[in-house]
Amino acid sequence: MIRNYLKIAFRNLVKGKFISFINLFGLTIGLACCLLILTYILNELSFDKYNKNADDIYRVTRLFRNPQTGATNLNLSTISPPFGPFLQNDFKDIKKMTRLLDNSPAPLKAGEKMFNEQNVFYADENLFDVFNVNVLRGDPSKALSIPFSVMLTEEMAKKYFGNEDPMDKTIRMYNQFDLKVSGIYKAFPSNAHIHPGMMISFNTLKDTAIYGEENLRSNWGNNSFFTYLLMPGNFQPEKMIAQFPAFIDRNMPTANNFKQSQGTELGLQKLTDIHLRSHTDYEAEENGDIKRVYIFSAIALFILLIACINYMNLSTARSALRAREIGIRKTVGAQRKEIIWQFLSESVLTAWIAMIFAIGLTWLMLPFLNKLSGQELSMNILFNWKILTAIFIIPFVVGLISGIYPALFMSSFRPVKVLKGLFNAGGSNISFRKALVTVQFAISIILIISTVVVFKQLRYMQDKSLGFNRDRILTMPYNGELNDKYDAFRNELIASSDVKNVTRSSRIPTGRLLDAMGTSVNNGDSLVPANVDIKYLAADQEFISTYGVKTVAGRDFSREFSTDTSAFLINEAAVKVLGIKSNADAVGKDIAYGSRKGKIIGVINDFHFESMHQAILPLIVVIPRSANNYNRISLKIAGNNISSALAKTEAVWKKFLPNAPYEYTFMDENFENLYESEQKQSSIFTVFAFIAIFIACLGLFGLSAFSITQRIKEIGIRKVLGATIPNIVGLLSKDFLKLVAISALIAFPIAWYAMNSWLQDFAYRTNISWWIFIIAGIIAAAIALFTISFQAIKAAIANPVKNLRTE
Repeated sequence: MIRNYLKIAFRNLVKGKFISFINLFGLTIGLACCLLILTYILNELSFDKYNKNADDIYRVTRLFRNPQTGATNLNLSTISPPFGPFLQNDFKDIKKMTRLLDNSPAPLKAGEKMFNEQNVFYADENLFDVFNVNVLRGDPSKALSIPFSVMLTEEMAKKYFGNEDPMDKTIRMYNQFDLKVSGIYKAFPSNAHIHPGMMISFNTLKDTAIYGEENLRSNWGNNSFFTYLLMPGNFQPEKMIAQFPAFIDRNMPTANNFKQSQGTELGLQKLTDIHLRSHTDYEAEENGDIKRVYIFSAIALFILLIACINYMNLSTARSALRAREIGIRKTVGAQRKEIIWQFLSESVLTAWIAMIFAIGLTWLMLPFLNKLSGQELSMNILFNWKILTAIFIIPFVVGLISGIYPALFMSSFRPVKVLKGLFNAGGSNISFRKALVTVQFAISIILIISTVVVFKQLRYMQDKSLGFNRDRILTMPYNGELNDKYDAFRNELIASSDVKNVTRSSRIPTGRLLDAMGTSVNNGDSLVPANVDIKYLAADQEFISTYGVKTVAGRDFSREFSTDTSAFLINEAAVKVLGIKSNADAVGKDIAYGSRKGKIIGVINDFHFESMHQAILPLIVVIPRSANNYNRISLKIAGNNISSALAKTEAVWKKFLPNAPYEYTFMDENFENLYESEQKQSSIFTVFAFIAIFIACLGLFGLSAFSITQRIKEIGIRKVLGATIPNIVGLLSKDFLKLVAISALIAFPIAWYAMNSWLQDFAYRTNISWWIFIIAGIIAAAIALFTISFQAIKAAIANPVKNLRTE
């Protein structure tokens, strides 16, 4: 019986080629989109799960609060170096503890090859007990225990040593000490939250001036160390977190009459949660977002739903053509359940054929999606038995969803009426079809509005004034070797007509501002703690002018005033949080910041140092006491002769720093990179939104073609009676356009709510303008009209005699 059902199903597919093609093509595109999105989602959910102990590994985080106000001012995925050993000593459940310290960019040299290397980490010997690392050469139990030893990935070894054997060769770091290659390991998988390309023995830190053993043991203020704990199975992190306040007070010295637990909060993040659920102020790499997974899952379901609706619409629309077949089957004894099974077998067969085509289309389209998303997605992720089982079940589910209503509807036909020609496929059937078309276009309008809002927000971020001039600013990593020669270096650069200004600072815009320190301000008689959190930036006298930041009160730093080395600049946001009445009143006020005391000599305008995801923070700018606080040089190019300026800069760099690599970035490119994730998300979203709209139009095209075919004689009569082509096109189109109008009314509030929620992730965001909804409605109506008009015009210009001659 099943074989008979499938045989008849196949014959019906061949017989109704036009409708079958639209159904098959729509389902194929829908299923292919679902498989592509499934590949992306599975990849996002797979991060760090390659580790055999993934479920038992936790990262320690540190959150800073103002002890007096309780306000959170910093949330880090890194902690101070003493925490690790103290945690292992105080909590006996910890099986292993390992630490990683990001040391990027690091100036390295091997022979004549020099690079400012990224992804350089200090790592301890416990790393291999916590993480799965495929060591290809060297002894993992010793490779990271000896000071001044380094392990490289295969790619890094090839980069520095070519085809030579890298083992025991040396790489010079900072032009100060040599690192001996002690091992080669396979690069961490793409679905890891961290990708060390080079790992230096953690013990190196103890034997160099970079940190020193005492610093590692007692420096609670340096929060740069990723610290991971391997815990026993079925570990309950809540119990350990509850003990953290007492642990902090027991081990950290009391400061300013406050217990340390009032200002510091430790937390635990499960390793497998880091990529999608961790959004601290400092991450090893840019993470994904679980919201994005939800959004793309919804898009996949929308696309598949639209394809299923096409099937339902076109199948029920064809019911009149198959009414006699059903009547004869019932007359010769077929039961209703058998007819239901017959129609379900047709829909399942269609879904299975579509799935086969969809798998091939997914394979073809995956490289395009990788290029669009910047990821390394592979179909191999689908070849897990659980996923394959789900893929095997999907055609049955899709077939049942698509075919259940047509099957129930057509199996309800009464054979007596059908065979007498009294059957009318109208009524509730037409109403249901209209409801389905309304759902399709409501989804399409939601996607159109969402796409416009996403692009509007991206444009807003690109066009909004940042409060400084980022054009033609070149930035370079700062090498401490240049400290004693910096003035000569700068003077030689600005002597060139191609260079307008040169400055150095601890951070550059697009980076993270330095942690807040305790602030006190003069209230008239003495310095009083302000109980506010103000970030700080260490910069020289040329920083404000180089970046074009405006001084709104007082003056900028100047080399003409030697006292400026103990003075402060603050931004307008800092004036407000300090409770000072106006910018002018702030100038001349005595202030203490950390251990430093001085006067505010100027107020600068608020400018966007970080991305627009964050609000502009209160900021204080100081000239550092030591040149070691600088790590970036910024250079303002004069005019538009960029190539000449680059050549001049490179020549001066090599003159003063012959052993350091010359590398640079442009500030405007840095800002674009801040929103690279949103740009990629927008591109992917747009592609899938277009596909969803296309599938909806495909169904509307088939439905309108079938509907017009059913009214062909009516059209002939109307033409004979004098109806014009525009009259007929309008008549045939108006019913569908009414559905688009209803769809718009349904879609508008849903789209507004969804995009308003999405925009909350940005501290500075565009508004959802009313015209976006009007444009979306017009676009949807235009698409529907264009889709219908092709068939409507074709019917309107047909010869009425030919259509009426059988009457």
